[in-house]
Amino acid sequence: MKKMYDVLVVGELNVDLILDEIGKFPEVGKEVLANKMTLTLGSSSAILASNISSLGASVAFIGKIGKDKFGEIVLDSLQDKNVDISLIKVDDHLSTGITVVLNVEEDRANVTYPGAMDHLTINDITEEDLMKAKHLHFSSYFLQPGMWNGLGKLFRKAKKLGLTTSFDMQWDPQETWKLEIADVLPNVDVFLPNEKELMFLTGKNNLDDAIESIKKYSNILVIKRGNKGSMVHYNDQLFDLPPFLNKQVVDAIGAGDSFNAGFIYKFIYGNDIPECQKFGNLTGAVSTTAAGGTNAFKVYENFKKTAKEQFGVIV
Repeated sequence: MKKMYDVLVVGELNVDLILDEIGKFPEVGKEVLANKMTLTLGSSSAILASNISSLGASVAFIGKIGKDKFGEIVLDSLQDKNVDISLIKVDDHLSTGITVVLNVEEDRANVTYPGAMDHLTINDITEEDLMKAKHLHFSSYFLQPGMWNGLGKLFRKAKKLGLTTSFDMQWDPQETWKLEIADVLPNVDVFLPNEKELMFLTGKNNLDDAIESIKKYSNILVIKRGNKGSMVHYNDQLFDLPPFLNKQVVDAIGAGDSFNAGFIYKFIYGNDIPECQKFGNLTGAVSTTAAGGTNAFKVYENFKKTAKEQFGVIV
């Protein structure tokens, strides 16, 4: 079967209401002011899909939204980035989710209403859908309870059909970190946690112990470390790469997802892992030069200009 897409992204869909330029985080019973507000496409999965499409990959998305204004923003935003939205499920009886983001300097606090993302299940993903793509990416496991018992099966099916795979579990709002590692990770080619998430998942107090405890289950383990760069463990080797530092961060929303987009973009086109890691560091850094997770990638020529002028990299 001819492949229609380079990447099929399966995951959560919502909008982000971002409040910026806040002096401090609010306290119970008190009020603070934000000097800037942005309503934009949210969700780890959608930011990755949007940005990897902007880089040049052909992308389709499977997720679930409500038939409402927020859902329209999601669909329009993905379509504007040339992401195929034909596989997205629109449910009249559900509401599209929203995340309210409070940005204070380089830190943030989020509140999410899951809405329709709670209701995506493996039954919404057909074998025919998978066969249309070369690569499968899944994000935000803990926000999608409908997928909790089916993720290992999804990755096994994808590998059986010849797809490469990647997985970013993201933060667990309940902080229970219940993921069947031995069931899921062996069929994931690229596992993309950040440093803190990996330590919570493994129950370890330092990164070395976390890597040691999980490496027997993972193939390519990619660890995002924010302004410390990234680490990659594969073939019994550990590669630590410093970041491209942005001295004037607008916000860090979607920086990890943008890293994912850069890494996976290079990976699906057969680049070696060090090149994937370097490009992931770059795309993560470029993301911090504009508000929201996708605005730095709106125009590919602007992305290239930012990479060259701010980080000295010719793309």
